[in-house]
Formats: sequence, C-alpha cells, structure tokens
Amino acid sequence: MRFPAPLIEARLLRRYKRFLADMRLDDGTEVTAHCANPGAMLGLLAPGARTLLSRATNPARKLGYSWDLVEADLPGGPQWVGIDTLRPNALVAEAFAAGLLAPLAGYGHLRPEVRYGRASRVDFLATGEGRPPCHVEVKNCHLMRQANLAEFPDCVAARSARHMADLSEVVAEGGRAMLIVVVQMRADRFDIARDIDPAFAHAFARAREAGVEIHAYRCRIGPEEVTIADAIPVLG
Repeated sequence: MRFPAPLIEARLLRRYKRFLADMRLDDGTEVTAHCANPGAMLGLLAPGARTLLSRATNPARKLGYSWDLVEADLPGGPQWVGIDTLRPNALVAEAFAAGLLAPLAGYGHLRPEVRYGRASRVDFLATGEGRPPCHVEVKNCHLMRQANLAEFPDCVAARSARHMADLSEVVAEGGRAMLIVVVQMRADRFDIARDIDPAFAHAFARAREAGVEIHAYRCRIGPEEVTIADAIPVLG
C-alpha cells in the first residue's frame, strides 16, 4: 500500500488523550496530529522520536495531519513501525486481492464488516465456490520487547478476547475461523504478551485449541509504502 503523497517528517513531542499527538515539523512549527491507535504504544512514544505524517486531504477536517510511522529504538536496533491500527484491514484486503495469503487460497471474495457472534462484526468473511465461509479477524501488532519477537496485545484487550470467543463459537458450530495478525514492523516470530493481558492470553489459547487458525504476517515498512511481506511463526 503506497502512500498517496510523500510523508512529512516530524519529531514527537507527546501523545495524549489516546488519539492526539503533538509534533514538531522540520521548520519548527508545532502541530497536533491524529493518532489512529487506542493502545498503550509501549516503546513507541519516546519524546523526540522521528515520525512521518500524512497531510489531511479533507479541508473540513479538524486536524490537518495523521501520524503514520515512527522510528522506534527497539531491541535489535531502530526501525520504522506502523502505528495506524486502521491500516491492517486494508493491507489484508490488498494482499488477498494479490493472492498473497496462502491460508485463503481458493476463496474469491472478502466481504468486510459482517455481523456474527455476540453483537460482534468480523473484519472479513471469505467466500468461494466449494469452500466453507471463513470468518477472518484481523489484529494489529507493534509491540517488541525482545529482539525480533512481535507481541500482542500492548494493553488490556477485552474486546479482542471477546472476538476470540466468538471465533471459537464459529468453529464449534462447524465453520471455519481465522485470526490474522498484521505485524507493522520487522520481526521474525510472534507470540502473545501473556503478562500484559492474561484474560486475552486465555481466550487466545482456548480459541487455538478449538480450531481457530492463527497466522501472523510481518510487513515491509518504509516512507513510501507499507505492505504485507511474508508469514512468520506463531509461538506458544
């Protein structure tokens, strides 16, 4: 997924109220950017960190910038990390259209936002002739506390735990269900951050035991584009 216009370099001053981040542009101007990330963003909020912003194209929008990438000093060395939690769904749709998601090979359509479970909406419902419908939930990952190990979640994720329970019910009723974790950074394996949210870890383990398929994909991150690169092992 290429950015439609060149990103703008800035330095992080602070992130607050979950969805706001003050930035200093190269010319010294201070702006407030929209932060499309409700999580804790552990390890990504160092004051002075180099960031990349996109300029809003809607003149009626209150905030003129959106925060897309941060250069974080992670275990293993600095790297660009995608912080937009809305991007993974679009990345999955793009990779599906390009035939890059092997677990969904043979499916012809990916319908977004389909109601299921207990008042939930699955991110995608994959359908294809001669194949059972597959409920696909997508999660964003940008936590790294050990070199090359991506973890989820970075805060208590009660809603995500409910999604895992709903996917388990799909399998129990004879359907197919899948979790795709989109790792918006450079990592070579994925695991659950059990110490951060034991309840989610329990729901994840139960879903996996029930037959929910778990897949993790790392991204190729750069100032020009973010794309799904390849699958990485899921530990545990």
